[in-house]
Amino acid sequence: MKKIIFFIIFFSLYIHPQAFSDTNIKYLSLKNNKVNVRMAPSKTSPIKWVYEKKNFPVAIVDEYYNWRKVKDFENDYGWVHISQLSRKRSVLFIEDETLVYKKPTIFSQPLYKLQKQNIGVIEKCSLDWCRIKNTDFKGWVKRKGLWGLNKDEIIK
Repeated sequence: MKKIIFFIIFFSLYIHPQAFSDTNIKYLSLKNNKVNVRMAPSKTSPIKWVYEKKNFPVAIVDEYYNWRKVKDFENDYGWVHISQLSRKRSVLFIEDETLVYKKPTIFSQPLYKLQKQNIGVIEKCSLDWCRIKNTDFKGWVKRKGLWGLNKDEIIK
C-alpha cells in the first residue's frame, strides 16, 4: 500500500497538469515546409524527426525559453523552436472521405471529398462546422473529423 501511495505522489509531481485535460490546449501550426523536431530544447540536441508540411497543426504542451514542446495527432512529442511556429490556426483531417460542403449544412452541395491527413487553414468555426481552406479547396466541414481544435472552441 505504501508503494502505491508513494508512486501516485511521485508520479503526480512529474506529470504536466494539461496531460489530463485536453479542454484548453493551445494549438499552433508549422510556419515552414521543413521543421526539425528535437529531443530537447536546444539547437545542438539530436533531431527526432522532420515535419514536411507547412501549416501542420501541433498542440503546445510545454515551454522552455524560445522552445515549445509540441504534440501531434499521433501523440508524438518533441521540441520545436518558436521561430518555426505560426499563430495561423489549422486542422488535420483524421477521417477518410470527409465531405467539404458549400454551406454549413449537410443539405448543402458537397464540393470535395478529402482523405486523411489533408490540412486546412481555419477561417472560422462554430460548435459543429468549420470553414476551411487550402490551395486545393475551400468550404465547410463537420468538426468531428478534425484534429487541432479544443472541444467547444469557437473561432470567428
